Amino acid sequence: MVRSFYLLSLAGAALAAFTGNLNYFSPSKRHASLGVSINKVAKRTYANAPWDPSELDFTHGVASGDPYDDSVILWTRAAPSTDNNRSNVTVSGYVPLYDHSTEQYVMKSDSPVCVNWKISTSKSFENIIDSGTAYTSSDIDYTVKVEAKKLGPFTTYYYQFNVCNSNNTSPIGRTKTIPSANDEVSEPVRIAVYSCSNYPFGFFNAYGNPVRKDSVDYVVHLGDYIYEYANGEYGWGNAYGRIPLPDRDIFTLYDYRKRLATYRTDLDLLANHQNFPWIPVWDDHEVADNTYRDGSSHLNNTEESFLMDGSVSVDQRKMNAVRAYFEWMPIRQVDMDDNLRIWRNFQFGNLFDLVMLDTRQYDRSITDLYWNTEYLGEIYNDASRSLMGPRQEAWFYRTLRESSTRGATWRVIGNQVVFSRINTSAATGVDLPYNYDQWDGYQANRNRTFNTIYENNIGNNIFLAGDSHASWVSDLVWLDEHPYDPASGSGSMGVEFAGSAVSSPSPAGQNVTIDSTRAYSDWLVSANAELQWQDLYYRGYFELSISHERVNAAFFGIPTTTLRNGYEIPLANFTVLADENRLHRADGSPAVGNVESGSLKGGMPTHSNLTHDTETGTWFIYTGP
Repeated sequence: MVRSFYLLSLAGAALAAFTGNLNYFSPSKRHASLGVSINKVAKRTYANAPWDPSELDFTHGVASGDPYDDSVILWTRAAPSTDNNRSNVTVSGYVPLYDHSTEQYVMKSDSPVCVNWKISTSKSFENIIDSGTAYTSSDIDYTVKVEAKKLGPFTTYYYQFNVCNSNNTSPIGRTKTIPSANDEVSEPVRIAVYSCSNYPFGFFNAYGNPVRKDSVDYVVHLGDYIYEYANGEYGWGNAYGRIPLPDRDIFTLYDYRKRLATYRTDLDLLANHQNFPWIPVWDDHEVADNTYRDGSSHLNNTEESFLMDGSVSVDQRKMNAVRAYFEWMPIRQVDMDDNLRIWRNFQFGNLFDLVMLDTRQYDRSITDLYWNTEYLGEIYNDASRSLMGPRQEAWFYRTLRESSTRGATWRVIGNQVVFSRINTSAATGVDLPYNYDQWDGYQANRNRTFNTIYENNIGNNIFLAGDSHASWVSDLVWLDEHPYDPASGSGSMGVEFAGSAVSSPSPAGQNVTIDSTRAYSDWLVSANAELQWQDLYYRGYFELSISHERVNAAFFGIPTTTLRNGYEIPLANFTVLADENRLHRADGSPAVGNVESGSLKGGMPTHSNLTHDTETGTWFIYTGP
């Protein structure tokens, strides 16, 4: 009897430590039959000694994300191997989908991995604010995700993990909470904005540069954190030693785990995660190319597709991808009863609301799948078409109204695809003048968004976008509904900043020249009234500095991704003054100072190749590859 009570107490302690790891709750905390059964994991492991600390490593560094004013998510992976758990079991019926004890051949861990964590205001950890213990196991790929609480608003913290009862420690991470919703924010908030990092196309230098400059507080990632292709399908990594693993199109849970793990070996991505809290959303390639609610460009719910594409259904593939994403990203699951919900809102004091949308996976109507472009050209204005689905749309419009009512100065909307109307007929033809995979393919959804903004007189809107592998800066205008002056910006209700890719190639091609891309950029700027600057040549990112008086945007180009270095070229700078609702014009130019590349409405770029080495702080003229 005494031993029974002892074992029960051990089991209870183990259960508590497992529940401290948030990754066991995904994809559904309140429906255990749809996720990992924590009771079964604890029962399987509690009587066994934990792993020997000397056999474990923090294989992929540390990360933090989804900061609130009083808490933040902390992440690491403590594992006996850099490889990932190889379970690809798909079970049916009332059986936990990811319970590794359901199949004998699954290599499950019968010993838990015990990890302690702590967070402090100092790097020396003299003042511990919060701490705890969490277990992990093969069931969640040995990942650890905890919520550090009892934190103060808009404060920098340092955190670290260690294997229990040992000196086996992780790197020290740095993170920062956001201001409380009603706080007066007196200093600018600085954000780096990224999208589209493709491993075989080269090194992720763009991730490392803000670390070397220490130039931002937070990171917003707008998706395409990974790509799903085999090496050679979209990027050839042999020359750089960057072959995406597993080297095939990915479909299974193991595939997505391994691909995420491979990307997280990039040293600049590791450093960025270690130093800044992330607020990410997915785009399409976290699952597959041009995904929508019911499929993607190469996989749909037909027998032919099922046989051709790995014998995996659309729903199962998406479940595998989402499962791995939640395991590996420092992100909260917003709704435990809705594992596809990633759309959420962050209130940065009275300064701005950051509204993160999912215009891709959640409930998007059919998109351009390459074989149906003409069909999309016929239906793109149908009222039923939505990038978000009715539930997310209603939430988005309500959030915009509530943000304005509560008195936040700015509304910053992070979404995946370009919002502004972009005539691309020089490339696509006059009969199909738009990219129907962007908001242009969902005209009614965009009109409903504009109607909410204009009818409620909601100003100071900043839309962010990625996806296109190019840079676009536009006034935010409901064209054909409200008058607009491209020279002054009069009639606009905000600005859109859409950034280039970390490493994915230009939509004009991988080996294009700066002169050839500028010719097309010139055409795009002349053909689109609201488009004020456009660049197709450079890979890169942009930084925002947000204060009550203004939003400053600085775009940076990466001169090469074929070598790892800290080089970047300042491309263009823009300012939006509060209540002007447009790009601020100085001497008739929508840009601040010179523009390095692309095409500027009312101005002329000055191509200098003046390059900043963020490692040394020196400036030079770049002449390399």
